[in-house]
Amino acid sequence: MTRTPWSLAVATTAACALGACGDPAPPAAPAPKSAPPPGAPAAAPARPAGFVERAEAAGIRFRMAFLPGEQGETFKINFYDHGAGLAVADVDGDGRDDVYFCNQLGGNALYRSRGDGTFEDVTARSPALALADRVSVTAAFADVDDDGDQDLYVTTTMGGNVLFRNEGGLRFADVTAAAGLTLVAHSQHATFFDADLDGHVDLFVSNTASWTLDRPGPDGRYREGVADLLALVRAPNEPNRFYRNRGDGTFEDVTAAAGLTGVGWAGDTAVLDYDEDGDLDLVVVNMFGASRVFRNDGKFGFTDATATLLGRPSWGAVSVRAVDLDDDGRLDLAFMDMHSDMWMKWDEFVPTPQEARRKHPSPTGPVPLDRAPRDVQETMAAVRIEPERVLFGNTLFLSRGLGRYEEVSDRSGFETLWPWGIADADFDLDGDVDLFVPSGMGYPYAYQPPAYLRNRGDATFEDAARDEGFEPRPDGAYGDPIAGKKAARSSRAAATLDVDADGRPDLLVQNFNDRPHLYVNRHPPGPWVGFRLVGTTSHRDAVGAVVRVRSGGKTMTRIVSCAGGYLQQSSRTLLFGVPTGTIDEVEVSWPGGRRQRVPVPATGKVVEVRETT
Repeated sequence: MTRTPWSLAVATTAACALGACGDPAPPAAPAPKSAPPPGAPAAAPARPAGFVERAEAAGIRFRMAFLPGEQGETFKINFYDHGAGLAVADVDGDGRDDVYFCNQLGGNALYRSRGDGTFEDVTARSPALALADRVSVTAAFADVDDDGDQDLYVTTTMGGNVLFRNEGGLRFADVTAAAGLTLVAHSQHATFFDADLDGHVDLFVSNTASWTLDRPGPDGRYREGVADLLALVRAPNEPNRFYRNRGDGTFEDVTAAAGLTGVGWAGDTAVLDYDEDGDLDLVVVNMFGASRVFRNDGKFGFTDATATLLGRPSWGAVSVRAVDLDDDGRLDLAFMDMHSDMWMKWDEFVPTPQEARRKHPSPTGPVPLDRAPRDVQETMAAVRIEPERVLFGNTLFLSRGLGRYEEVSDRSGFETLWPWGIADADFDLDGDVDLFVPSGMGYPYAYQPPAYLRNRGDATFEDAARDEGFEPRPDGAYGDPIAGKKAARSSRAAATLDVDADGRPDLLVQNFNDRPHLYVNRHPPGPWVGFRLVGTTSHRDAVGAVVRVRSGGKTMTRIVSCAGGYLQQSSRTLLFGVPTGTIDEVEVSWPGGRRQRVPVPATGKVVEVRETT
């Protein structure tokens, strides 16, 4: 058997039918092979899938395309294989979430929600949004200039990041130079939050390393990437950038003074007030190193608090989310580690999440470090792994209050293979947050399905991707052949939004070199409530604000985020399932530490909550 340094899984090739705009008709029952014996109990009816895919029916025609000089027949192991992301926000202020898709080859696209579960491509109204002259990575919406609408920041690979000001009427203007944000780098993630609580959102941009070469690709519009893993990890590191919003439409670079320069290879972030002191702290993953938690002193100074809070942090993570998974009113930290999977030899053990790599002394999992191939050992030496200081594999840190965390992924069933992002929501309205995990590498590797970690109600999980309708993939596990070989499909980023305003969170998945999937939620309807927060003393986007809904003895908690979860931004509308049908109390904790009791709302609607002073 051919050996490969990448984790692989057996392919699944069946496809499922696309649903119509409404709930799909129940599948026809298969004919029994033989009649049941007399007196035998009737077979239980098949449980309908929780989701149905209907992107094309919803009018979404976008396709993310890879760079043929870097992928496909000319596949190279570099960050071009990470694909591109998407961002969700209400761009035109009509109360409905719109979607911006990023692309590598070809233009980005803005899709406006029509309000009936369908979308229209409105990129032509502001053609500059397409950015077809560069390789886009991801995007983040925020009200940067405090005028009440959502502006847009787009990261790229050496094409120059861009800030677009929302001019209204679905038109945007490029104000990058005027704002002082002319960064050209190997950028990954960007997120906005008000670090100094002055009412203006600041900007953090994570950068990786100089992994491209000083020569253009075949079409001249992008830089050629390095060709192998060892060259990738040896690339000179790039610092992150942290920009203070002056409040006049311009930003100043305060990275060094804030202590957020980093050590390179930074990716996803999470923003939360973990120590409940009123200001917002920052979690930054390192894709070839240890993730870090930075404590905010409220005066644009951050200190590394990782060792105190997490002990041994996650190594090689690509995504992180702050999310309450045990309904205790505190935000936990969930990390997805994709990069450790590259060391594993799938032909040396059964490649299941439980048997593959759970926190063994080295990232090679069950394979002893001294038995790893030379190229793997050289690569691990280049990234200076210290196995005794980090954890390999997905990690789940449950908050025990005031900055105390306990790592519980082993007993929680939290491990998956080839995970990229995290999309979290109470998808089945049972009061507990579930997680969708886009997964897989695609060509030239075998198919790896996504994971759907269904919460049992106690922060333990079962992978229910097949039960919920994510597997088999609606368009098959493999697409058109490349170089005469099967080309596995794979996903990269996933965002949540409610496309049909029924209170059930839907899911939009950005697939690599493929069309996106829109999974419409068809779980049985149940009581729910939603909240849209508007800051007044704090910034109007209310990033970092936390809503707690107490019902039936549990405290369900959601946080308002900007971008986060890997190359994605989900809706800022916070949805709660209320399985008891009764809400006892609602409380909002605003950035700055103010707590506000909210009159108990009726279920079945979204409530706007304005910050009181």
